[in-house]
Amino acid sequence: MRQALPNTVRACCLWLVAISLALLIAALLTHGWRTANAHAEGGTPADPNQACLGCHAGAGKTMTFASGEVLSVDIDLNAYHASVHGARLDCLDCHERNGDYPHPAVEVRSRRDYARAEYETCYRCHFEEYTRSLDSTHYDAMAGGNASAAICTDCHTAHAVTSLKGQRQQIALICANCHRDIYDQYAQSVHGAALAEDNPDVPSCIDCHGVHDISSATTASFRSNSVQLCSNCHSNQKLMSKYGISANVTKTYLDDFHGKTAGFYQEQSPSIWVGVAVCTDCHGVHNIKRPDDPGSSVIKANLTTTCRRCHGNATPNFPAAWLGHYEPSINKAPIVFFVQQYYRFLIPLMVAGLGLNVALDLWRLARNR
Repeated sequence: MRQALPNTVRACCLWLVAISLALLIAALLTHGWRTANAHAEGGTPADPNQACLGCHAGAGKTMTFASGEVLSVDIDLNAYHASVHGARLDCLDCHERNGDYPHPAVEVRSRRDYARAEYETCYRCHFEEYTRSLDSTHYDAMAGGNASAAICTDCHTAHAVTSLKGQRQQIALICANCHRDIYDQYAQSVHGAALAEDNPDVPSCIDCHGVHDISSATTASFRSNSVQLCSNCHSNQKLMSKYGISANVTKTYLDDFHGKTAGFYQEQSPSIWVGVAVCTDCHGVHNIKRPDDPGSSVIKANLTTTCRRCHGNATPNFPAAWLGHYEPSINKAPIVFFVQQYYRFLIPLMVAGLGLNVALDLWRLARNR
């Protein structure tokens, strides 16, 4: 009996362990089955994308807001899978609050309010870009109460997000969604016409205005920096030589009275409004034409009208007092050229003569002593 009892206890323990393992396996299997069918029963699905898309792909579902606006919540599967997020994110990565079914009620009043409430999800992955956008003119407009001010999804869309790197024409068209009048002017300009031909050398919207930290073009700092902005391309000798354009335009501008004054203001403070002409005052902003285009503001026939924007009493001979972007030569402004050459030789000779005079005087004093 003393030996049988331990055997009986050992057998009971083994049975208890076996039963416990069987119950654990059954529980795991039951949990897996329930998880796989969770969406139908109101739980959390094992494959969020599959469960979400089962309802939101081609089912014709919509969302109605208090304003009466209706928003389709259908997802284009092809566009979504082709997007940069298609293979990287699950639906619940962005739509966390919709992890339960039925989904929580939407508490915003309109489609725009819904978009503005949801777009801040982007900062979880794109914190740097989102932070830059807080310094943009778009964010300032939104903070000032403009509900139409651009947010992430206005430019990148919500579910069909594709990379815009290198898509220069597409970027301009995206900006045109809100800035159509400006885009129409740009499309007719020398830059816009070249961009339409997929020329990579001309500026598109973001080259001048920035990407996420878009600054207001009406500020003193933007106006002050506009000269440097234009010179980024127009001082590039290699780039300008492709089109037969002088790369000395920035130098000749900074050498004349307009450029000297603008440079003085910029050295003092970029927040001071530059009161003299900068590049855009003469050449235009979005409607820049070739200098030989009949519609150009700097062609000789239109130059007096351009000067009168600042100099109201300018006569037809007024522009002749300015060399423009030409450097003096024997053929162009010969008098100015010869005066320059005169002083170019005179000043060194005077300095050398004065130095020689001082040296001889010191030699005389030393000798007399």
